[in-house]
Amino acid sequence: MEKIISGRARVFGSNIDTDQIYPGRFLSETDPDDVRRHAMAGVDPEFAKNFRPGGLIVAGTNFGCGSSREHAAVTLKAVGVGAVVAESFARIFFRNGVNLGIPLVACPGVSQKVRDGDLLALDLSRALLKNESSGEELPCEPVGDYALTILEAGGIKPLLKARYGQR
Repeated sequence: MEKIISGRARVFGSNIDTDQIYPGRFLSETDPDDVRRHAMAGVDPEFAKNFRPGGLIVAGTNFGCGSSREHAAVTLKAVGVGAVVAESFARIFFRNGVNLGIPLVACPGVSQKVRDGDLLALDLSRALLKNESSGEELPCEPVGDYALTILEAGGIKPLLKARYGQR
């Protein structure tokens, strides 16, 4: 995993819930190619068609609130989200995302400082988001050491397989 994640921003508001990230009507789909087509469909039905892998989602407060369904994080991973930078995250969504290897970084005030399409560079080791389009740098909350270990391994399952084998 790269410690600096660069990509274009796709900005959303506050309280983006798991049903907006991955609508419940698609829960029967499990293949990643099918799942990815519905990423963020509850708030932007065209998101998956227009999103470029590696891009960053930027949001206000409480990103990932709602049900504890893992599908929300799975669809973001499947569509190729490089990271999610939000003012805050719902606790269970945060764990699901990190466990799947998606960098999730809290950054106070980010939703007011980034516009759709801005080029961003998220430096995980320095806890810093640079808006390359505006030149502004925003301090973020540091990613904890254990979460960073999980992210570097590509998720909790790859980490555990590397540590304990393929049992």
